[in-house]
Parts: sequence; structure tokens; C-alpha cells
Amino acid sequence: MKAVVRTRSLPGLLLALLLAALTVVSAGSPPASAATSVSTIAEALRKSPVYVDPAAGAQLSSADAHALAERIKDADKPLFIAVLPAGYPTTDLFRNLRTTTGITGLYAIRLGDRFDARADSSVLPRTAVQNLVTSVQGEKNAKTQLTDFTNSALTNMGGSAPSSWGSSSGGGGVSYTALITAGAVLVAGGAGAFMLVRRGRRRRAEEQRAALDRLRVVVDEDITAFGEELDRLDFHPAEAGADDAMRADYERALDAYERAKSAMAEARKPEDVRAVTQALEDGRFSLALLAARRERRPLPERRPPCFFDPRHGPSVADADWTPPGGAPREVPVCAADATRLADGRDPVVREVDTDQGRRPYWDAGPAYGPWAGGYFGGGLLPGLLVGTLLGSMMATPSYAADYGSGYGDFGAYGNGGYDGGDVSGADFDPGDFGGGFGDGGGFGGDGGGGGDFGGGF
Repeated sequence: MKAVVRTRSLPGLLLALLLAALTVVSAGSPPASAATSVSTIAEALRKSPVYVDPAAGAQLSSADAHALAERIKDADKPLFIAVLPAGYPTTDLFRNLRTTTGITGLYAIRLGDRFDARADSSVLPRTAVQNLVTSVQGEKNAKTQLTDFTNSALTNMGGSAPSSWGSSSGGGGVSYTALITAGAVLVAGGAGAFMLVRRGRRRRAEEQRAALDRLRVVVDEDITAFGEELDRLDFHPAEAGADDAMRADYERALDAYERAKSAMAEARKPEDVRAVTQALEDGRFSLALLAARRERRPLPERRPPCFFDPRHGPSVADADWTPPGGAPREVPVCAADATRLADGRDPVVREVDTDQGRRPYWDAGPAYGPWAGGYFGGGLLPGLLVGTLLGSMMATPSYAADYGSGYGDFGAYGNGGYDGGDVSGADFDPGDFGGGFGDGGGFGGDGGGGGDFGGGF
């Protein structure tokens, strides 16, 4: 029996080979429109702080991604980073990613060569996010950009890492030998780590002492000025016309003076100064009450001291004022400064010594936050200091760790809502994650802007 040999023409063979090649290519490469789902990204971020999309692997290597993730875990902060391909859909991306991940935190996305971020305000204020994004715009290398952003963000943001990350990443099992080796390393490094912690605490204590020493000069001036007011008062409890109310006012003023001196003598860090200036503010109001009673005038309402210099005494009105390069705001002013402003003249401002010479206290060091907080109370400070150097410092979570919290919006990151790292699901302020991609810091000349991606987050 003869075998039948079927032959195929050369054109037919070439066509078959071409079809086979196209089949292989199409099977190995997903369509451009088949982007990784947000739920897949969110699931990965719940397990690790850094996600690199398979289509964006050339931007950040596995080793670099792992190192970045370990850096975030070691800092124990809820920072989430996603590296996505340039063509990834951006409409409502941040909002959907935050909803699906369900964890309060700071979310950063590198999309092609563009970058943006959003955060729950309990973790990092919106202006702080914008400033951090702007600081790394223009960095084309993904590793450099993400590392720089991470380092800056970790020093400013609040909250703690979600428990779902665990202590480290790795495979499914750990050998007994590896455990022994790790234990030996921990024991050997324990003493070194302890010394590093002690060194860091010692350095921080030295910095606080230096800040307190500089602040002490200003506070001592305040105490001295109040003591001189008491000396000039020329009030005697037994004088003719003195009544019990006047004597009570005078006694409260004397008590405030003594409290201020005692609190300053016991101060060990800048935050302790707040009790000093609170006492002085109480004392000056007592003197204002006493003066009104002696002159048979209506008793003054309780108002904050003069913004420009608390030594001027309680304010009598609120006046419009615009700091150089800042936005206008209303500030409490004494009668003399109210007149100066109305006449178009400059107010008499409290200046202090800095490394750059004499400067207004709101342009001096961070230690003046507690000093001002004692005079003006926490709730009033944000509106008074917005846009100033001191206000910018106080608007970071790291400030509360060094100089104390309780200054109204400054440092109020635990505001009754979810702290960073908490699982809140879809319970978050959508305004924190709104705007178009690129609005967080603006891409300027980086080849695009929020309008290029369209839609809001």
C-alpha cells in the first residue's frame, strides 16, 4: 500500500506560519485595554505597601520595590505606593483605590513618568501632600522619585502601618536554620540597636534643651514685663474705695505672676512654656478687670491678647492684617496697634533673636508654638498663623511629637475619626481624594497636567 503524501503550497505554508505566530503573540501579551483591576491593586496593597504592575516592571525592579516596602514597614507608617503603566485609566483612580483598599493612609501613584498622591486628612493635610508631591516632580527615575517622596512623607505623616502587612515579606516557609541565624543576628544587633535608640533620644533631648534655652530669654522678658506692670499699678488692698472684687482681681494677678515664675523654673522642654504664657495671659486679664473697676468703667470681655505682642495686654478689637507674602486675616489687636493699622502704619511687632537676626516671633523657631499657644489658645492659632513659618511647622504631625499638640487644627490628626492604618472601608472624606490626576502637585512642564487625564478622582 502506498502512502499518500499531501503537499502544501509555499504561499499556504507561509500563511499558516504567520497565523501561528500571531496566535503566540496574542496569547502572550494581553490587550492594551486589559488593565489590572483596582481590586487587584488594592488586594496587593493590603498585603504590602508597594505594588508594581506587571506592565510597569521596567520602572521599578523587584529588589528596589522590596527595599522600598521594607523602608515603609520599618517606619510603621500607612504609606501605599502603586507603580502603574502610563496608559492606566485615571478617572476616579485615587478615590476608587482608597475605597477598595479600605485603609486610612497616604496613597501615592507613579503612572508612567507622572506622579501624584492623596491622603486622608487624619494622616497628612492636603497642603502637606501637595508640597510633598511638588518637591519630587520632575524626577524621571522612578526609584529616585519614590525614594525621595517616601523619605519625606515618613517624616511628616501620622498614623501607623496596618496589621495586615505583618512584620516582613517573604515566602511560605522559614527554615529552622534561618530562624536560628535570625535569632543570632538579633541578639548580636540588640546592643547596637539599643545604643542607637539611646543616642537618638539623647540628641532629641539636647535639641529640645537648646530650643528651650533660646525661648527662655523671651519668656523671662514676658515675666519681667508683667512684674513691672504690677509695680506700676500702685494698688493697695486697704486703700480707700477698694472692694472685695478689686482685691480678688489683684490677688489673681499676683497668683498668676507666681505661677508663671514657678512654671518657667520647672520647664524642661519647650512645650512646658505653654503653662507660663497661660498664666501671664490670665494675670493681664485680671489687671484689666481691676483697672475697669477702679475707674468705674464697664468690665471688659475676655479677649485674647494683642497678636503683634502679647505684652500689649488684652486686645480690644479684631483688625485686618496681611503678612508679607501671605493672605489677609483678622487678628486681635490692642488699642494702640488698632490705631496704627487704621492710619496705615505698621504695628509694633514682637521680634526675637534668630540665626538670621531679629525676626517676628511667627517667623522664628518652632519652639514659639507652645509660647503662642499659651497666649492665644489652641483653637485660635491656625487662623492667625496660616502661611507663616511657624504655622507651616505646626501643621505637621512630627511637630506634635517634638513640641506637643493641642493647638486647634495644628497637630489635630486624631480628630475623632480613623487614625492612619485603621480599616475604615468606604468611610472617608471623598474630598481628600478628589481632583484630577496631577492636581495634587501639578505637573507643570512635565508633559501634562490634571486636564490630560480628565475626570475627577
